[in-house]
Amino acid sequence: MASCSLLVNPKPKIRPFTQNHLPSLAHRHPTVISCTSNNHSPPLPSVSKNRRAADENIRDEARRNRSSKINTFSAKYVPFNAAPDSPEFYSLDEIVYRSRSGGLLDVQHDMEALKKFDGAYWRDLFDSRVGKTTWPYGSGVWSKKEWVLPEIDPDDIVSAFEGNSNLFWAERFGKQFLGMNDLWVKHCGISHTGSFKDLGMTVLVSQVNRLRKMKRPVVGVGCASTGDTSAALSAYCAAAGIPSIVFLPANKISIAQLVQPIANGAFVLSIDTDFDGCMKLIREVTSELPIYLANSLNSLRLEGQKTAAIEILQQFDWEVPDWVIVPGGNLGNIYAFYKGFKMCHELGLVKRMPRLVCAQAANANPLYLYYKSGWKDFQPVKANTTFASAIQIGDPVSIDRAVYALKNCNGIVEEATEEELMDAMAQADSTGMFICPHTGVALTALIKLRNSGVIGPTDKTVVVSTAHGLKFTQSKIDYHSNEIKDMACRFANPPVPVKADYGAVMDVLKNYLGGKAPK
Repeated sequence: MASCSLLVNPKPKIRPFTQNHLPSLAHRHPTVISCTSNNHSPPLPSVSKNRRAADENIRDEARRNRSSKINTFSAKYVPFNAAPDSPEFYSLDEIVYRSRSGGLLDVQHDMEALKKFDGAYWRDLFDSRVGKTTWPYGSGVWSKKEWVLPEIDPDDIVSAFEGNSNLFWAERFGKQFLGMNDLWVKHCGISHTGSFKDLGMTVLVSQVNRLRKMKRPVVGVGCASTGDTSAALSAYCAAAGIPSIVFLPANKISIAQLVQPIANGAFVLSIDTDFDGCMKLIREVTSELPIYLANSLNSLRLEGQKTAAIEILQQFDWEVPDWVIVPGGNLGNIYAFYKGFKMCHELGLVKRMPRLVCAQAANANPLYLYYKSGWKDFQPVKANTTFASAIQIGDPVSIDRAVYALKNCNGIVEEATEEELMDAMAQADSTGMFICPHTGVALTALIKLRNSGVIGPTDKTVVVSTAHGLKFTQSKIDYHSNEIKDMACRFANPPVPVKADYGAVMDVLKNYLGGKAPK
């Protein structure tokens, strides 16, 4: 068991402020609390620092302050859900995507080494790094570096200080539409490229950067994408000076999503197929060319994405929510959230886990159909067009991961029709949010579970918003213009045409304001 320790400024007692307090405040010094472990593990990096020299950047500063002690934490690839005595494993420095049997891989951490420090130690360490600019811990992902890629050199990390995204109390939406008082929305779309994909891509591109420095045969990084993955990949590769190659399904993503990889200098192929077709092609290409595969078949990305779950717990001061609802397409994210919560539970940071809900669009719902069959008969589907384009996937790569996660947390799968998801998006926007259609899918799942009584009025519930609404403005325009075929658009709010006449304007405003008196 470890005793915990950080460099902290003691919080002063709140007193009326007077001139007499100035000297004591001006001369306060931080109090040093040391970190030790009964098992003699090396102390983790201190977050304290002196002001750096003017000609020193934050990477230089990190090098100067780096501990000379050997890192004792490690991780490796193992076959997903393999038996504990399985002899098969791979170094993270190997370029490998599947096990010998063709199954998925998972990143397995040395939990015994991590357990040498108790839960209080990890909570305090992670909390101490929030909001800092210390390289690389200012990132919401790399502030948990020991749990992500423990052996990577900070010099190899490619980061935009992603993560640390807003956890928004959806007060009005919860009260008005659901009768809930503890509803939260985790805005993962408030990130560098506007989606949660940044969390995983910083990890993957950092590892690629390390491999290239090791002279491994990696010329570039490639992905198939419905939009957000390509945006994240191209941005992080551009930051590192690594070529990125993107396979996009032609005419199936928004202009805002398409322009991101183009602007970041990616080599973009617009292919006349859907996402599943693009995925098939990129897997074939990366097996022949020295292009590193960046899709969620690659388990490194999930290591970054799991930090969103840890971050939710941090933002609740390590109180566990009752429910977390995640939109699902390729299904890596639902497993990533499970993995983050599971590690926190296993390492003693929290005492229980939340229940997870995976929300799918009805037009691309293979997991939902599998769940409704009692997990008896999985069949891929031909994904039909959905406004939630990033989850328009009929043959998800991470189906096994998702099922494992849901079974182990008593999870639920729900679906949303196109009209349901668009209505939910409009309702949320009307309360001050500006969400993406995928979040509309998750909110629809919440509405259904709340109406059926599965989720109670006082349950602490988090809906994960995976992308920024600004990426999907055309769908909002079409909805509020009542231009979506076979959709009532019940909550549309189109502009009102009025003559350029004072009397006409006054009549319209009086009519509008008549129903808006404060209650």
